[in-house]
Amino acid sequence: MMKTMNYTSSKWSRDAIDDVVVDEETLARRRRRKRIIIAVVAVAALVLAAIFFMGGSGEKAVAPGANEGQQLPAVTVIVPGRQDIPALISATGSLAARRDMQVGIAGEGGQVERVLVEPGQWVAAGQTLAIINRQVQTQEAAQLAAQIEVTRADQRLAQNELDRAQALVARGFVSQADLDRKRAARDAATARVRVAEAQLGASRARIGRLSVRAPTAGLVLSRSVESGQVVGAGSGALFRIAAGGEMEVRARLSQADLTRLSAGVPATVTPVGATQGYQGTVWQVSPIIDPQSRQGEARVLVPYNRELRPGGFASVQIRAGSTSAPLLPESAVLTDDAGSYVMIVGRNNAVERRSVRVGSVTDRGVIVTGGLNGTERVVESAGAFLNPGERVRPERARPAARP
Repeated sequence: MMKTMNYTSSKWSRDAIDDVVVDEETLARRRRRKRIIIAVVAVAALVLAAIFFMGGSGEKAVAPGANEGQQLPAVTVIVPGRQDIPALISATGSLAARRDMQVGIAGEGGQVERVLVEPGQWVAAGQTLAIINRQVQTQEAAQLAAQIEVTRADQRLAQNELDRAQALVARGFVSQADLDRKRAARDAATARVRVAEAQLGASRARIGRLSVRAPTAGLVLSRSVESGQVVGAGSGALFRIAAGGEMEVRARLSQADLTRLSAGVPATVTPVGATQGYQGTVWQVSPIIDPQSRQGEARVLVPYNRELRPGGFASVQIRAGSTSAPLLPESAVLTDDAGSYVMIVGRNNAVERRSVRVGSVTDRGVIVTGGLNGTERVVESAGAFLNPGERVRPERARPAARP
């Protein structure tokens, strides 16, 4: 019979010490269980370590350095080259009629009877725009016409008396002095006829000037007169007409840009709020520079269109020759306090920062006028997340499909 040996084990707690009695058989079972658990854990650890080292050595044997290449960040790069790009000058300006004709009263004026045109209508040269009451002037013309008949009657009488005197002078009934007096009377009567005719012509001309007429063919821009209004020489312009309907943009440009322009250079005009541009040409370059703003004016002629309203605002793109330079997408060009720059992939696929000088921005991209020769591998996008010296895995960008 197994002898049981008892002993006392002290168990510490926060408040008191309890005495626990454990037999020898229980202790032996616990020791065996602990040894088994330790052995199982050790075997599992050895197996895991063996698998790890065997797997690592196998990958290195198959593709040395493959893991390192796969862990490098992939970036898309482009080689821009150099392209012939139109040199564009961007500007803004106000729209106006090329020839803004101010039409007012040419004569003495009076009360307006009728206005025959409205803004937006096309008129021909000499077309009547408004009619002014002419009753008084008409009566005066009738009086002058009657006066002409009186003077013609006097002229006929003087001519008849002269003819009779010339017939009698040979017989001695009329002296030469009387004949001369009758001839002078005839000439005076003829002169009075001419004076009366000239007065009638002047009256009719004044009547004709009472009709406000278009000095040239074009588009009526504004009307400042109504029926019943009394107008005169001091009334100012009653109508404004754009000669030929031609419009222009008066673009404000710097002195440097003006030196690159000449008459006949093509331009595109886009009114504010419109999506369509209209083709025009520079027809005049300002010969002077404003000493305050250091700017001059380029006037761009545009054919008539309803979207081109005088007094409005428009943007202008003027073609001033062409230039050969790299062209980059806007996502590739970055800017900070030091200026514009791009990230390029250099030797050993290491990232480098390159400062660039940027020209104009077009629909196709950004023109780089300095800092690149076009053969570099430029990071297309996400360059701001790269650091100089960082190694990357470059991938060439696919060419864009042409429409």
